[in-house]
Amino acid sequence: MHSVFIDTVAFVAINNKNEQFHKSSVEINKNLLMNKVQYYTSNFVLDESITLLSKRIGHEQTVDFCEKISKSGLIKVIHISETIEKQAWQIFKKYSDKEYSFTDCTSFAVMKNFKIDSAFTNDHHFEQMGFEILIK
Repeated sequence: MHSVFIDTVAFVAINNKNEQFHKSSVEINKNLLMNKVQYYTSNFVLDESITLLSKRIGHEQTVDFCEKISKSGLIKVIHISETIEKQAWQIFKKYSDKEYSFTDCTSFAVMKNFKIDSAFTNDHHFEQMGFEILIK
């Protein structure tokens, strides 16, 4: 089974019809689900997504989104452990020439630990780290 890391960009785009990548993200998501992809994300990405969605689509729709994720079982949420956090910190320190957020660095560490090479995002930082991005 193919694994894909789903980033904040995709969560927000799928759930907000006003986002630039809404239509393409909905289509990508449909195709990935038909191909039985295994989604991974992290509690840091969910935190970021919940915050953005709440501001953009409102509290009630954001709660609904989170409840659907929880009940669906389609997304494995990786909780950032002390080990992953230390790996993320090393990535953050090493790439001072980049504008990686710390959340990005935790995502990169999760992807490396779980051997995931594709990210459902358009964030070019993932490409800079050698991962394939699915929203072009």
